[in-house]
Amino acid sequence: MIQDTSFLQTFRHKLNAIIKLTRWRQHVPYTIPLVLAGGLMASSQSGISLDWRLLAILLANILAMSFAFMINDVIDAPDDARDPIKTKSNIISQGLLTIHEAYLLCGIIFITSSALFFLGGSLPFLVGLGTLFLSLFYSMPPLRLKARPIVDVLAHVLMLSAFLLLSSYLAYDTKLSAGWWVILAVTFASAYGQFYNQVDDFETDKQAGLNNTAILIGKQYTIRLMQVSALLTIVCFISAILSNVFPLWLIWVLGITVITLALFRWDIDMRGNQADASGMVQRPVLITANIVVLIWLLDSLSLLGIS
Repeated sequence: MIQDTSFLQTFRHKLNAIIKLTRWRQHVPYTIPLVLAGGLMASSQSGISLDWRLLAILLANILAMSFAFMINDVIDAPDDARDPIKTKSNIISQGLLTIHEAYLLCGIIFITSSALFFLGGSLPFLVGLGTLFLSLFYSMPPLRLKARPIVDVLAHVLMLSAFLLLSSYLAYDTKLSAGWWVILAVTFASAYGQFYNQVDDFETDKQAGLNNTAILIGKQYTIRLMQVSALLTIVCFISAILSNVFPLWLIWVLGITVITLALFRWDIDMRGNQADASGMVQRPVLITANIVVLIWLLDSLSLLGIS
């Protein structure tokens, strides 16, 4: 009985460590609306009904994003172990999982995600592989894209936004048309997120000798690029609305959601840190995106009967 209890406790601790290693809280809130929106846009333009492939592609992307965060923590574990702050967020640096266990998990996630992308079709499969390999090369030497100025931002916006939307869109339509406005909007939004994180980590990255875009151009210029990216996100999103990419009735859903969320105070950004003015909008924006896309999905499945 004592041995059984000890085994269950060890298993429970390992399982909790694995869940934390996926960092799902940091990527699921934007992965779900991006993937679903891609499928919904393509379906509305092509007239092809949504099917089980959307679910397969959604699960594939959630696993791909988990892989991206996992492999980053695995490779950065030795460096994070020397930083008391980063050690708190890296399961491997804390010794809760071994390097070998983590690499094995990463391999399983990579293969499972690839298989799910394959079920979505040839084009989603190719885009999905692009996401997975970019996630790998973003962190792993010798390429280590996140330590290469300019390239770090380009890789980030592709694997954490554009490819997510494209993987589901291409399952139902190959003509992007006005969908380009949405792709550009999420790309600039991802660039904003990357610049925001680099500004937030500026001093730590500088001490670690990381050579990213923010270190190359300086903190103030990075803040300006972050602000420009946010502005371009809004411009592209408005252009998408004017181009009838979304059903017009969604504007009412958007308006009501925005007004409701504006009644609350948002002091924490997506990383769980105390936020400045721009960081305060991260959570309400993602909540809004999830609500709007979910209602759009339910209506497309004829569960609401709005359109």
